[in-house]
Amino acid sequence: MAALNYNHLRYFWAVAHDGNLTRTAEKLNLSQSALSVQIRKLEDRLGHDLFERRGRQLHLTEAGRIVLDHADAIFATGDELLDTLRNAGQTRRAIRIGALATLSRNFQLQFLQPILDRQDVELDLHSGSQRELLAALAALQLDVVLTNQQPARDGVTQLMSYKLAEQQVSLIGDQSYEKAPLETLLVEHPVILPTRASSIRQDFDALTERLDVRPNIAAEVDDMAMMRLLVRERVGLAVMPPIVVKDELVQGDLAELSPLPGIYENFYAVTLDRQFPNPILKELIQGG
Repeated sequence: MAALNYNHLRYFWAVAHDGNLTRTAEKLNLSQSALSVQIRKLEDRLGHDLFERRGRQLHLTEAGRIVLDHADAIFATGDELLDTLRNAGQTRRAIRIGALATLSRNFQLQFLQPILDRQDVELDLHSGSQRELLAALAALQLDVVLTNQQPARDGVTQLMSYKLAEQQVSLIGDQSYEKAPLETLLVEHPVILPTRASSIRQDFDALTERLDVRPNIAAEVDDMAMMRLLVRERVGLAVMPPIVVKDELVQGDLAELSPLPGIYENFYAVTLDRQFPNPILKELIQGG
């Protein structure tokens, strides 16, 4: 089987991102017919049409979208290779970090603490869903993903997961609540819970089942930042790791009323197994 011609792939990649054959040909200093021939050769090699024409616009076919995803990853890898080898022996100054949108901001700051005062490091921070962030990691658009959901490994994407911390989960309330046995707190006060998709929620439901307690649920929230605001407003007792409200606990605005036995939140740094890893990332993971 003949090897893939990467010149043809790059021509396709340029047209796919621009969406206009004529404009792309001008940018590449080619005739439109010459560019069309190059793309047709790629389509013949792959055995699929990559574009369909609707009026004057080109639209990717399903096969075209698959090829574009791979082309993005291939050319991103090439750019990174050139950048890495060009700067061999030098410390990279940029670190691209993605964090689950619902992840504790205090935990993120704790992870970044070793480099926050570094004048030679530029932070590029992103937030999103687990799926979005892992896709960006696979496309080499991120160096690391911070999450509390350990991703499953597969045979395609070589993910590496590092467990950074394990945080006890507790009942948190403001100072007006009096400390009492756990069962009493759960019976007498409304609670603010993570949503049912959360592992913390699943463990909490199992705990209340064992204790034969039916809590009064004031709110179900998938965002720790919002949960932090609700507990400060005395909506109820929050089920969360104390690190989420570390500042309020230190200042005495909130109190840890009772740990929840057997319930923990784990924090992970997820990376790709790469030949040229970002050296700044190694410092962060070791510090975490």
